[in-house]
Amino acid sequence: MDADVKKDEKVHVSYRPSVQRLTHIADLLCIVLLVIGGRAVALGGELDILLSTLGVVAALVGRYLIQRERTELAVPLLLGVMMVLVSVSMVVNQGLYSGALLSYPCLLIAAGMLASRRVFLGLLVSMLGMVALITWISLNGMHTYVAVPHGPGRMLVVSSLLVLGAVAMWLLANDLHHARENLDHEIFQLENSQASLNYLAQHDPLTDLPNRSLIEERVGNAIGRARQSGKMVALLFLDLDHFKIINDSLGHIAGDQLLREIASRLKKVVRGGDTVSRQGGDEFLIVLAEVDSIDAMTAVLMRIQTLVAQPLTLQDMELVVSLSIGISVYPQDGDDFGTLLKKADTAMYQAKSAGRNAYRLFSDEMSADTYARLGMEQDLRQALVRNEFELHYQPIVDMRDGRVVAVEALLRWRHPERGMVGPDAFIQVAEQSGLIVEMGIWVLQQACQQMVIWQDEGLPEVLISVNLSAVQMHRGDLEQSVRDALQRTGLKASLLELELTESMLLHDSEASILLLQRLKQLGVKLAIDDFGTGYSNLSYLQRFQVDRLKIDRSFVQSIISNEQNRAIVTAIIQMAHSLKLETTAEGIEDEATRQLLAALGCDCGQGYLFSRPVSASKFMAQVR
Repeated sequence: MDADVKKDEKVHVSYRPSVQRLTHIADLLCIVLLVIGGRAVALGGELDILLSTLGVVAALVGRYLIQRERTELAVPLLLGVMMVLVSVSMVVNQGLYSGALLSYPCLLIAAGMLASRRVFLGLLVSMLGMVALITWISLNGMHTYVAVPHGPGRMLVVSSLLVLGAVAMWLLANDLHHARENLDHEIFQLENSQASLNYLAQHDPLTDLPNRSLIEERVGNAIGRARQSGKMVALLFLDLDHFKIINDSLGHIAGDQLLREIASRLKKVVRGGDTVSRQGGDEFLIVLAEVDSIDAMTAVLMRIQTLVAQPLTLQDMELVVSLSIGISVYPQDGDDFGTLLKKADTAMYQAKSAGRNAYRLFSDEMSADTYARLGMEQDLRQALVRNEFELHYQPIVDMRDGRVVAVEALLRWRHPERGMVGPDAFIQVAEQSGLIVEMGIWVLQQACQQMVIWQDEGLPEVLISVNLSAVQMHRGDLEQSVRDALQRTGLKASLLELELTESMLLHDSEASILLLQRLKQLGVKLAIDDFGTGYSNLSYLQRFQVDRLKIDRSFVQSIISNEQNRAIVTAIIQMAHSLKLETTAEGIEDEATRQLLAALGCDCGQGYLFSRPVSASKFMAQVR
């Protein structure tokens, strides 16, 4: 109950002046009471002297409490004491003719501004009661009240009360005025803050472009206008090509700078009624409103790609970037933002699959491909659970004596409906979905375990070669996976060879260099697969400390008839030997090719001439 009362009192305190203001009012009250007391001394009124003295004492006590920041106690005390002293003076002196009656309105105003509603109502009721009491006393003849003729003394009392009331009200009103100004300022700041929050909620903090929530609203508005005008609305889904490589190589600060620069360029190429938005990461959206034709939209796409492809400088390095763009169009591809976004996203992935730096319009065939890919992804997840994967093995032989020196583990999927499925049909989906990391761990474990089993069966020590995916290097814990496979199976690290592609090493980052150095420290060997088809660079051969180059089959299979390919293979072999690297030629299918490669100095060969990829049991039988 007491807590509720206190809460009620606090709720109804509408204004709290400063301690300095209240102190000034208490000082002024002391002065007025001293003036009134001085007049009482001059007239010889003992009661008035007593009342004035009590009033001064109460004012001083109140002043003391105010300075101790006890205003919640000082204000009711002063108001109550002053009301009692004034009332007593009125009862014993002139009643309702007394000039002290002017104090009542002043006290009520002060209570309304400074005190709680309970104190205010208490004063009002008490004053009404005193007025009624004085009237009753007068009517019953208990006291006859006579108005004192006007004179200097009366003028002094009335003037003092008026001055006290006026000054007190002016001080409080001045405080209220400043409080109102402060409140207006706070409201202004709050409105600005709210506007800023609304802006931030709808814009990307890095590029200051509209975010997804705002562009969704604008797409809806554009579709509404297009329904009336009969025109089209195009939604463009843009993705920066190879942004992760730039981000990993140059750092996130440079990556953010690149995103801001791309955002600036995109804003320059669109019209005033169009919208550029950042989805997040390296993805952007553009809404082209009121498109007249596909040709007009294509012209915009060309301008976008041309402007974005202009060289830019990051950390003193000149870069050229490109975009993969997917497009969906209202009304043929959908009439809401969600549908258009989904189809533009699908088209963008088709542009990436086409080699990047391209754009694709959505088509129904893409949707079918997307559903097929989704089905493939779900089947792959089940394949991991159901142990539907198996490894086949293809020997790698010495070109001089035909001795098996290594064996490459090749992943196969025994699908319950499609039968045996090669990696070309599912590796891309596995990489895009991230399943390749888990599949890669399984391949490592299985290949190492099989080599240990073969050794127990009498197979001489040969290398077991396992292909790696770029996703495994960047998203999986490759070093730990290799450690686990070697520790669990007991295979010597020197018998494990990891095959990487040139594209995985092209944009070498410090993290990749350190990773491969740690793998080399474990004792495993590194090979470059499909050498010659990528951006062959002599520097990374030493930087990554590779052991073997595998010459791509596209050069090997036409080496006899194609002089240019023969020259390339010759150069690769000579370069490898000068760097003390071994070479393996892939795709050998006839004896003439084998003899030519052996004559050129190729160390090892792999292909159908020696064996197709076979199961573990067949491989062991062949070796025996």
